[in-house]
Amino acid sequence: MHHIVHEIIHEVYHCLTMVPFLFMAYLLIEYIEKYSSDKMEKLMTGFGRMGPLGGAVLGCIPQCGFSAAAANLYSTRLITMGTLVAVFLSTSDEAIPLLLSNPGHGKTILKIIAIKIVIGAIVGFAADFIFKSTPDMAKEELHHKHAHCGNGKKTVSGMLMAAIKHTAETFLFIAVISIAFNFAVQILSEERLAALFMANTVFQPFVTALVGFVPNCATSVLLTKLYIEGTISFGSAVAGLCSAAGVGLMVLFKENRPAKDNFKIIAVVYVSAVIAGLVF
Repeated sequence: MHHIVHEIIHEVYHCLTMVPFLFMAYLLIEYIEKYSSDKMEKLMTGFGRMGPLGGAVLGCIPQCGFSAAAANLYSTRLITMGTLVAVFLSTSDEAIPLLLSNPGHGKTILKIIAIKIVIGAIVGFAADFIFKSTPDMAKEELHHKHAHCGNGKKTVSGMLMAAIKHTAETFLFIAVISIAFNFAVQILSEERLAALFMANTVFQPFVTALVGFVPNCATSVLLTKLYIEGTISFGSAVAGLCSAAGVGLMVLFKENRPAKDNFKIIAVVYVSAVIAGLVF
């Protein structure tokens, strides 16, 4: 019992050292959301046929719910399928703040962002070409629902509170996952845990890309943690983070019809994520 308590205290302490970095990262994200979220949506609807490139670039900026906003825009056909796919593939959420909170991962962050932008843009253009998807600009005046968590009316205190809230939530996610991971290693052994994720096999990106579809920010925390701990490879982390579109998938299934269109998008994202994982 004493050993268990000691392990929990150790993991919580380790996670607490990340809090200042997490808070600064989320404060920056809140600032971006306050001053640019609406502008980015307007930009995205104005890209036209260059939407996949614009979506890939804008999607990589870590914003809460940006993929959800893109799903809404696609459901009204204000953006193309390729643009939505590009956003889904490039969307960055908890992975970047978590890597920022672990010193020495600066190059890794830049590499992941660059890969996600390139993959998102290429696959997005390919999707538009193959599926003949074009934006319906006649609907531009429609009032589309906003599913993102930020807006331009946030006050400074509101930004601070939101940053504190996100920091606390991510800290809890990291702490729970870290403790669970630690006990899993002790119970299963590192070898069995690695086998669960098919370590050192070509199949690992297939597994992590599936895990990425879980519509929760804890998913990217888990994938990033597994990469930092060395359980999954860089390519497998890329695969999982490419498919991790967050709540965007839930919004897509709720708002977009026909349903088969949604499964088509999921298939494109999954195959692209796996290929990215195998290549990198």
